[in-house]
Amino acid sequence: MSYLDELFSVAGKKALVTGGATGIGRMAATALVQAGAEVMIASRKGEDCERVAIELNGLGASGKAEGFKGDVGSEEGVTALAEEVRKRTDRLDILINNAGLSWGAPLEEFPYQAWARVLNVNVAGLFHLTRELLPLLAKAASHEDPARIINLGSVMGTQPMADGAYSYTASKAAVHHLTRTLANEFAEKSITVNAFAPGPFQSRMTAFATGTDDKAATVASHVPLRRIGSPSDIAGATLYLCSKAGSYVTGAILPIDGGESVNHGMRLFKDVR
Repeated sequence: MSYLDELFSVAGKKALVTGGATGIGRMAATALVQAGAEVMIASRKGEDCERVAIELNGLGASGKAEGFKGDVGSEEGVTALAEEVRKRTDRLDILINNAGLSWGAPLEEFPYQAWARVLNVNVAGLFHLTRELLPLLAKAASHEDPARIINLGSVMGTQPMADGAYSYTASKAAVHHLTRTLANEFAEKSITVNAFAPGPFQSRMTAFATGTDDKAATVASHVPLRRIGSPSDIAGATLYLCSKAGSYVTGAILPIDGGESVNHGMRLFKDVR
């Protein structure tokens, strides 16, 4: 095995990616399969997960995938998903809590129920699924090779902006703080906990803004690096945090945003003459 293969290998590791049939979840799942992991993909639409698993298995990669239904939007759904995972494996090396949803509306019209629905999936579901799967993660963990948890945050949980998605941005800030909290608590169990804080990527959730080339170009023009994210950006970050290369990293909120998290736009004295 080459130096790079050893450093970034996830060969033989067991992983679960929630919301893994589309968007960033699919990008992460694809990277893990390509790098040799055995990946379970779960989302509310089980048939989509099964289809994506077949497509990933057709890549000729060293890993493999299986897809099934899993809903983290309720206590019953979390319990059922955890049981499905336990049926398929007795250990879990990698948990990617990617499932999430958003809701956009003007401030004056933002509905009360949009808070409960978004927070149930993005925060409560993430927390309870992690707790349910903690014994499997602990079983896979070792001092030299920790088990890994990656939570999906957002640049909108870092920057004070909502763009009408008030419950979403608040939920992602909560994910970031929960990530740090669990990183502190799980360190003694040899489990790392980190979060991605992505900027704009093409996905089902962002299709309203990135679904055409013209729209994507408009969004990209507001990003300091002048492009939206690509699958390789998620792949690289995933393999880093899940391999030997990232085994000493925990509690990090990793910005994958083209510079949006440091783009404050303030000009205090520069224009003074």
